Amino acid sequence: MDLPAIQAVLCERNIDAWLFYDHHHRDPIAYRVLGLPGNLMVTRRWFYLIPARDAPVKLVHKIEAGHLDSLPGRKVQYAGWQELFEAVKAMLAGYRNIAMQYSPNNLVFYVSLVDGGTLELIRGLGKNVVSSGDLVAQFEATWTDEQIKTHYAARDLIDGITAEAFQEIGRRARNSGTNEHEIQQWFMEAFRRENLVTDDPPIVAVNANSGNPHYEPRADDPAPIREGDFVLLDVWAKKNTPGAVYYDITWMGFVGKAPSEKQREIFEIVRSARDVGVKTVQDAVTAGRRIAGWEVDHAVRGHINHAGYGDYFIHRTGHSIGTEIHANGANMDDLEIHDERQILPNSCFSIEPGIYLPEFGVRSEVNVLVRPKSAEVTGKIQREIVII
Repeated sequence: MDLPAIQAVLCERNIDAWLFYDHHHRDPIAYRVLGLPGNLMVTRRWFYLIPARDAPVKLVHKIEAGHLDSLPGRKVQYAGWQELFEAVKAMLAGYRNIAMQYSPNNLVFYVSLVDGGTLELIRGLGKNVVSSGDLVAQFEATWTDEQIKTHYAARDLIDGITAEAFQEIGRRARNSGTNEHEIQQWFMEAFRRENLVTDDPPIVAVNANSGNPHYEPRADDPAPIREGDFVLLDVWAKKNTPGAVYYDITWMGFVGKAPSEKQREIFEIVRSARDVGVKTVQDAVTAGRRIAGWEVDHAVRGHINHAGYGDYFIHRTGHSIGTEIHANGANMDDLEIHDERQILPNSCFSIEPGIYLPEFGVRSEVNVLVRPKSAEVTGKIQREIVII
């Protein structure tokens, strides 16, 4: 835990304190931000208060009195519920605006982890509970220089592997034949060879299957890949090193001489929408203007709506990327949620609009890394459908 950095951000945002609370590991964010071990036996409630200017305070049950010993601050112990309530009241005395893992109306549900009863407890003490969403993004979704290097290393490998995969699909399709699951396993072998790891295997989806954004190839019912097929490859992985962060892309290909006019039309709409999203971010960052995730989705979705395919763009424009493929920074989202979290310097996210028709789907995904005064697409950018 970086206490000076947390307190500096609290002061900057005019928040009096950040209150962490857990019971039975309900709040994994707290463990990551505070640097607590994830294997603690937590059978009793604990609270940890980080004020903007004062020393932290720990509140733990006498049965599990050592749980927060790794953290700085004064320790208070309780046994009965009356003691707990009085101790919470005392530790919050003098503070008004309290950040917690909460989001109004559960809008940013990735962050809204505190239960309603605990919120009632804190509000009943006359406190104004504010969302910790932007605080969580600051300490969970911004990258160090070393992490940025791991992203570039994964990029160099994955861009190369994806290009090889298209060639492998063509070679196999025209010789012994192949299917989605075989190519997915080819990717996994390439990852092992290059010391890359992933939470789930990549998506290899053909024709109508590419119209399912979360399609999973099945070993027991593999769809063949043949001449004339439209292919989507959604590929994500990271280096197998501590603290490494993900690289995540989606490319489209066609096995044969040329895709259909409809396939080209949809690809061009999606590609242009992707570029609108990138430009929206770059223009704001270059101008020094604060921008929230929903604004990017709004611009991208507007482009696809104008083209007449809004009903077929059924997911958010992009997600935060970190040590987990879906991290806790701002998502590019004004569909599933109205994500008001700010896009922060040294954060990375995907921009991946898609149009999903019954006969095929198109998605084009790039990663955008934001610096203090600029924003860049970190990998190769697909301009045309790959002819396999």
